[in-house]
Amino acid sequence: QVRLVESGGGLMQAGGSLRLSCAGVGGSVMIADMGWYRQAPGKQRELVASLSGSGASNYADSVKGRFTISRDRAENTVYLQMNSLKPEDTAVYYCNYKYGREYVFWGPGTQVTVSS
Repeated sequence: QVRLVESGGGLMQAGGSLRLSCAGVGGSVMIADMGWYRQAPGKQRELVASLSGSGASNYADSVKGRFTISRDRAENTVYLQMNSLKPEDTAVYYCNYKYGREYVFWGPGTQVTVSS
């Protein structure tokens, strides 16, 4: 069992920045495929950014050039740096851990609200 502890959400004005953190407890985030998803009210959960165990990153078109996913071995934490925030970035953001088909875990989510 891997527990994911998210932090860093909050209220920010448009154009501002936030950094989300996802600490892994009980499993290494360095070897897993890690992802950040978001779900806005009335919408489906969507992939925002991912970072594979081999280091390949991928971003949704809507956040390319503004968001950056990274991870730190010492802290066993994955980050999502969000710059130039827009009101449409408002959502609950979830961290996802995937290692093979058997080990898939989700964090509880952290709210990000961007005001115009």
